[in-house]
Amino acid sequence: MAVEELQSIIKRCQILEEQDFKEEDFGLFQLAGQRCLDEGHIDQLFEIIQNEKNKVIVKNMGWNLVGPVVRCLLWNDKEDDKRKYYFLMLDLLVELCNPKELLLGLLELIEEPSGKQISPVILLLLRPLQTVIQKLRHNRAYSVGLALSTLWSQLSILPVPYTQGQMQADEYGLCQCCEALVEFTKPFVEEVTGAVFRCTYFLNCSCFKSLKCPLLTAQFLEPPEQADTDPLRRFAAEIIGFLSAIGYPFPKVIFNHGRKKKTWDYLEFEEEEDKQLSDSMASLAYLVFVQGISIDQLPMVLSPSYLLQFNMGHIEVLLQRTEESVLSKGLDLLENSLLRTEDSSLLHQCLEIKSFLTVPQAIYVTILFIPLEHLTNGLQAHSWSPFSIWYSFSQRALRQTSCKTQTGEGSLHVVNAE
Repeated sequence: MAVEELQSIIKRCQILEEQDFKEEDFGLFQLAGQRCLDEGHIDQLFEIIQNEKNKVIVKNMGWNLVGPVVRCLLWNDKEDDKRKYYFLMLDLLVELCNPKELLLGLLELIEEPSGKQISPVILLLLRPLQTVIQKLRHNRAYSVGLALSTLWSQLSILPVPYTQGQMQADEYGLCQCCEALVEFTKPFVEEVTGAVFRCTYFLNCSCFKSLKCPLLTAQFLEPPEQADTDPLRRFAAEIIGFLSAIGYPFPKVIFNHGRKKKTWDYLEFEEEEDKQLSDSMASLAYLVFVQGISIDQLPMVLSPSYLLQFNMGHIEVLLQRTEESVLSKGLDLLENSLLRTEDSSLLHQCLEIKSFLTVPQAIYVTILFIPLEHLTNGLQAHSWSPFSIWYSFSQRALRQTSCKTQTGEGSLHVVNAE
């Protein structure tokens, strides 16, 4: 019955010009097509869509069937023999339908789910979404931005796995989605590199959203030899690589952050930087200097004392957060920067740098307000004992910024508090 009803609607629309299709026709086509799916007439529906005579009708109305097909793929058992027809139909609809309408339809489907349903939908629709955007002739850059914004609005809801077991289980699918998002983004990064279209601003925004979520709160695997098996660390490396590919290598990005004279090519991104990017920049500093991702891109002329002064602002940002994993990153970055610095190598001008005063205060406040047992249980990944790392860093940082040497050389004596 549903098949006959659909054929009747198609027969009536075949004699009409494309511009004469009415809203009622779209609704009837969608209803009849969905009934065909519900009643299991998937092979007959596939033949109707594939029929060359129905090409114009499917181009204009077929996008309405994407939602029902996607729901069938999500709801039906993975062993169902009909799944291959659902996939074939989805690919056919992506090939034949109006890409502008398809884009909006796919983004609506991505926005719908919540909880554990978010990742299956995203993993299913990323490839069709990529194909649809690549078919667009106009406003492709804006479409990439819209797609990435929609994807991150959903991915940011997913909890970030904290332990190795959670990463392996990947219960909410965040790690899989991050890997799939890299593959989704690569063609558009390559097009920017080849100057095919202007999409730099949107890709920049996506990269910095990635640095903030999930990478800011992610706990990376230890020891270092397990780094290659860490999906979030691989994701971080890809994101930093994307920044370089689109013309913003991390040395340029990170060393220009906070300067009065900005170097961004886009005013919107400069305004975004002032408001939102402190967390992303701090995350980037941690990934480079502690995890060592792309650290070979740094100029060799940078002294340890300069890097310490530079990183203190990022350490301050990290220590102002309340999440244990972010506080831990702040401590790691501080440890890494201090251990590179030789005694008596800091100039007294450091006293004029706000972060040299606020970072020890932040450490002291954290010691007061975080229970000792929480520190003991939560920060065991550090090479120093949990409490001593806080106390020693506090003492060393305070002495670095408050004790001038009497040698007349204008440097600060670093006192080891261990």
